[in-house]
Amino acid sequence: MGKISDAIDKHKMEKQALKSEGLISKLQHKEGDDFELDFTRDYLKDRNLSDKLVAALTPDLVTAEMFKIIREMIIHDQNRPAPKAIMVTSALPGEGKTFVACNLAVSLAMGLNEKVLLVDSDLRRPSVHKMFGYANEYGLSDLLQGRKHIPELLIKTNIEKVTLLLSGDPPSNPVELLTSKKMEHFIKEAKDRYQDRFIIIDATPSRMTAETNVIANHVDGILLVVMNGRTPQAMLQQMVENIGRKKILGIVFNDYTQPFKYYKKYYQKYYR
Repeated sequence: MGKISDAIDKHKMEKQALKSEGLISKLQHKEGDDFELDFTRDYLKDRNLSDKLVAALTPDLVTAEMFKIIREMIIHDQNRPAPKAIMVTSALPGEGKTFVACNLAVSLAMGLNEKVLLVDSDLRRPSVHKMFGYANEYGLSDLLQGRKHIPELLIKTNIEKVTLLLSGDPPSNPVELLTSKKMEHFIKEAKDRYQDRFIIIDATPSRMTAETNVIANHVDGILLVVMNGRTPQAMLQQMVENIGRKKILGIVFNDYTQPFKYYKKYYQKYYR
């Protein structure tokens, strides 16, 4: 119990320090679990997180609950060991792959024992930095070009157990960098070095670029993101065939509203 007591005392001290900085002054009259939840939201919003990062900002709502379900399906699938390196991709731009990758990373990190390294490998149109409120000054492109080493590039976020490797400035040769031996070695090193960590890779749309199919060879599992009513079925089937069915963990249907509305009503009633 000593460690637990110390942790509680430390949390109280940190919370008091934040209060003195004015970060939680408007919540000072709240008590109990509601205080803790609102405090977390307020603290993280002050850190410029995108409101699309629902797993962190609104963890009690149904959208965040969907990512918890995906998390459990990934971690506790009885038919295979839990994948350490997971690539998230889509067929076309704008289908929500970054939204899924970032929220999955946060949801995984909310587990008791899981840590996450989130990698933005979309060197053409990077957007992970926008989700977490960082400038995209350096990152994976610097690593692959030999300008910096991994420890210099990792960003420890304000969300506990979530570390970022952003894309960095878009290079002139993204295909060559992402299909190089350096990229293969990076994924292998990240898996070997961090035994307790999931590596989530936000990759480019597979139908628009060449590198995604190469990266797929070096990861343990792949999540496909499909925008409801947008991706043609033939294109989805071709994407599955190109990547290979063996490593596909599942397909996330984004913006699928009808069942969601029914589930949301049930979810709210259940938790009342």
